[in-house]
Amino acid sequence: MKKILQYLFEHKTLSRDAAKEVLVNIGKGMYNEHEVTAFMTVYLMRSITIDELQGFRDALLELSVKVDLNGHETMDIVGTGGDGKNTFNISTLACFIVAGTGQKVAKHGNYGASSISGSSNVMEQLGYKFSSDSSKLKNEIEEANICFLHAPLFHPALKTVGPIRKNLAMRTFFNMLGPMANPANPSFQLVGVYSLEMARIYNYLLQLSGKPFTIIHSLDGYDEISLTNDTKVITNEGEKIMTPEQLGKRMVSPEDINGGSSIEEAAKIFSRILKGEGTWAQNAVVLANAAMALHCTGRYKSYDEAYLAAVQSLESGKANDCLQKLISIQSTKG
Repeated sequence: MKKILQYLFEHKTLSRDAAKEVLVNIGKGMYNEHEVTAFMTVYLMRSITIDELQGFRDALLELSVKVDLNGHETMDIVGTGGDGKNTFNISTLACFIVAGTGQKVAKHGNYGASSISGSSNVMEQLGYKFSSDSSKLKNEIEEANICFLHAPLFHPALKTVGPIRKNLAMRTFFNMLGPMANPANPSFQLVGVYSLEMARIYNYLLQLSGKPFTIIHSLDGYDEISLTNDTKVITNEGEKIMTPEQLGKRMVSPEDINGGSSIEEAAKIFSRILKGEGTWAQNAVVLANAAMALHCTGRYKSYDEAYLAAVQSLESGKANDCLQKLISIQSTKG
């Protein structure tokens, strides 16, 4: 590792193969935590290259535990995180609204590294038991339309660096890797990113996948549709700017979408919204993200039609039914 660090400290970049090798070795526990911290810090000081990101993803996927979901066409809604905004769990809530419409969802998530409550924190708080057992996950997606893939169970490298990321409490290149390494290999993806530069890199990499995708970035820095500003929307077909009025009827303020100061508070906000007891602003933001995900599937003629389907899922209670079903499966399966 010392040779690699010296090479990087000279402002050089890694080839795809070299990047893959480093992350494979991290996953195997071949470096100590100080070496790994130093390595991660390099990417806090400069932008990651596409070759490096592809190499890191290659390593994650090579080492990952594979998941078989019976050939279901699944959706993942995921943000890179690291935007420092401490919103409530918008993308995870959007997943349940999408599941409530009948679209299968394989949500890939992790504990929060730079926020109070990541998707794994809130799911655990609600009583979900993480598993990498394909038969259990298959049952969940067939019974509740959704399953949750806790990243460290599927990616040894993420488990190794978890404590380091938590101690750093800063955005690292692992934030960028998560959305590209869903072990269920979803058919559709809605990816929220924290910067326009990241949007450009994701656009390039997701185009290579050949699958339908949508990348979103709120122009005031959120890694999701926040309705606090205009949103950059990039798909296989091109890109555009959409206003809060187009996406969610009107603009909201940052205070409206705050995630609270504890995991317990985040879980309470989550439950309230799914039960239909959220504020107008909370509902509007979640519905906009769910609608954009539904529109990505190509099964709706327009964004507005997808938005109506999302509203129906929330207001009918079907979205909350998916959560309740998912949690009840946990208690019956032990």
